[in-house]
Amino acid sequence: MKRLPLIAPNPPRLSEHLDALRRVEESGVFSNNGPEVRAFEAGVTETLFGGHGASLAVGSATLGLMLAIRHASGMRTGNLDPKPGTLALMPAMTFAATAQAAAWAGLTPLICDIDPDDWGACARDEERLLHRHGDRIGVVVPYATFGNAIDLDRYAHYQRRYGVGIVIDAASSLGTRDDAGEGFGARAPFAVVHSMHATKTFAVGEGGLVHSGDVDLIATLRAMGNFGFEGSRNATLPGINAKLPEILAIMAQAKLSEIDSITAHRAHLEATYRETLATFQLQAVSGQRRAMQFMPVLLPERLAHHRDAIVEGIEAQGIGCGRYFSPHLGEQPWFQATAVIEATPVADRIAGRMLSLPITDAMTVADVQRAAGAVVNACAAIVRPRDRRASVRGAGGTVASVIVIGGGPAGTAMLTSATKRGLLPDLAASGLMVIERGGAIGGGQLGRYAITSDSTADTFLSSVRDNIHPELARLVDHPAGRAVAAHQNALGVPLAEVGPLLRATGDRLTDIVRENGGTVLVGHEALGVKRVGDALWSVQLRRVADGHVFEQVASSVVVATGGHQPLDRLATQRVAGARLIDLASGKLLQSDDVLTLGGFDKVVDLLAGKRNPRIAVIGGSTSALTTIALLLKSQPALPLGAGAITLLHRRPLRPFYHSAAAAHAEGFTDFGPDDICPVSGFVYRLAGFRLEARELVVRMLGIDGRVPDPRVALHRIAGDDDAGARAYIEQADIVIAALGYRPIAIPIADRDGSPIALAAHDGRPMVDRHCRIMDAAGMPIAGLYGLGLAAGFVPWGPLGGECSFTGQANGLWLWQNAVGSMIVDQVMEAQVKAAA
Repeated sequence: MKRLPLIAPNPPRLSEHLDALRRVEESGVFSNNGPEVRAFEAGVTETLFGGHGASLAVGSATLGLMLAIRHASGMRTGNLDPKPGTLALMPAMTFAATAQAAAWAGLTPLICDIDPDDWGACARDEERLLHRHGDRIGVVVPYATFGNAIDLDRYAHYQRRYGVGIVIDAASSLGTRDDAGEGFGARAPFAVVHSMHATKTFAVGEGGLVHSGDVDLIATLRAMGNFGFEGSRNATLPGINAKLPEILAIMAQAKLSEIDSITAHRAHLEATYRETLATFQLQAVSGQRRAMQFMPVLLPERLAHHRDAIVEGIEAQGIGCGRYFSPHLGEQPWFQATAVIEATPVADRIAGRMLSLPITDAMTVADVQRAAGAVVNACAAIVRPRDRRASVRGAGGTVASVIVIGGGPAGTAMLTSATKRGLLPDLAASGLMVIERGGAIGGGQLGRYAITSDSTADTFLSSVRDNIHPELARLVDHPAGRAVAAHQNALGVPLAEVGPLLRATGDRLTDIVRENGGTVLVGHEALGVKRVGDALWSVQLRRVADGHVFEQVASSVVVATGGHQPLDRLATQRVAGARLIDLASGKLLQSDDVLTLGGFDKVVDLLAGKRNPRIAVIGGSTSALTTIALLLKSQPALPLGAGAITLLHRRPLRPFYHSAAAAHAEGFTDFGPDDICPVSGFVYRLAGFRLEARELVVRMLGIDGRVPDPRVALHRIAGDDDAGARAYIEQADIVIAALGYRPIAIPIADRDGSPIALAAHDGRPMVDRHCRIMDAAGMPIAGLYGLGLAAGFVPWGPLGGECSFTGQANGLWLWQNAVGSMIVDQVMEAQVKAAA
């Protein structure tokens, strides 16, 4: 049986071009942009790029990237010597040479996530990072992934809007045609760098080509590639020797003469793969034709952890198989140590599922069909545990043991708690189903907040550190884990950096659940829950993509839908005896509006033109103190004078202390025995402010000699006749209501379809001390559980907490430990009883 190698280099045979070799020998010119190089440059510009712009042949694509990145990094300043710390923004899914070229050019790679469909750089991430880092980003280096004709207009827009340099890594694209039928990059106003390595479709042996629609740019890069000489042997530019030898130019000319037929043949092979592997996820592509180097294919998510075995099975059938690009840039040790790596949950998942199948000049359609068949056979040969376990897929199927509605931080915290005791595989096997409206579980909405957490970095990392599941334990060294760890000695962690760790955790939890027979349905939402038996509930589900609605029956349901700040509460909220909406008409915001990304900008806009603005913040919660901290430290700084911000609160503000002795050491004595947790000894364990909010409180209270911030005033609301409180609100330019959160409701109905009245409907806690959802009479409803923000849970007994505490405790650590375990134990116990 003929073996089909993954890569079969097919450069021109020098033995067939002896006349050209003799021509070089006779000329005596072997390098230095000689006649063969110039002939190739002119020919490729005319043949592949329609005569537009100019081309520069270089010794390798890496050298071309080094030249182009160094030049582009000075676009804003005109200085080709980048400042230390200048960033080169690039996607995680590209070859190491791209990041290495940026480093050699004096820049620090800034690695972002990718698009889940075309696997190029994520546009949203690029925009976000351009906004965040501003002038620190000297150049954006997108990769035309696997020869794809990416949207160059997007990068021309970046160049115009941000003044940032652009270099396109088009290593696999020489021969690709864009949507207009032109060679990829023909009219680009920036450098587009192609490879002519022996493994590429445009196989020469070694070499690269830089093309641009800007002729002057190519002339400058030519001088930089010739030691920085511009017209004389005096270096006027930064330079290296990047020239292509004449002999390689002969081979490039020969390859140019046949590239059209080669790429057409490979495009036909690609089309055959797409037809044969239609049930697999393939790259979303652009352009009329791609210069395919190989065929990228994604394994089904449920088989990702079996990739090594699948590759071995494919190779055993005589088919070469690779894993480009796995590991991606953010997973490689050198870049983990030297680059700035953003969270890359999409790249993590795509790279972990990637297979590369052969497309070579010598292959036939029958060869492709054989290679595709080998993939299908290798996947089918994997015998997985879930095939012998409960299936909870779709309407009319088997009964799920438990449906978790909401895959955000709370819902996944319950799964994390199960991993800590080794119970998640069994829970999944019993028929676990997780429902999440978004595209992945884990992160929820945390990443959209512009504030720091009230939990430490160690608290977040404890969810994965030393976990019995190695894929979770390794997240400590994942870029997202390292980003959180960088804040270990800080007052909390920016939530924008917590979200990526939670998403990466969610990805691993998804794999564990699916591998063990459970189901994670992303892109679905729960419309309602209905009792259908003495111990059964039916959840109505809707697939977001097409609106398809179906029912799934379960023994238990966990509501982890999170909390929100409902607008209708403002209509009835009274402060100091008056309706808040009357006191603050036309100038009222909720704290959530301010704390989310872009919220501070809204405040700046509302206060524009106010020389001495006045802000009233209402509430005594962590969100109230965090709002004030954000207003004090954000940039551009607000023109806040003395007493510009007033915090109006009802209850005393209490700082957290690790012990009574620690409190006494700072002269804080406003606590008694009932304010000390009997389990931990902490003072105000539940009611006390922590981290950044705590620092603001102890300063405002003048504890241990601290000097209050003169910009902030405290006003404790005395009661309904507090005219002073009303005056603060009426005289403020902006009023921010930080009144806590309410649970996001999901309709729950009885057998006859009538709504079940819940305690949460009239503002009481949603759950009891065992996390069971309570009806309006305060009685637990069998089989229904709740956890997360605004659920109303209060720790008790061995969970600790001070006796004096009233309110609710929200904390990821609680959910990932005792609270999550409490629900898991009850669900699994109910399953055992049902099976008995």
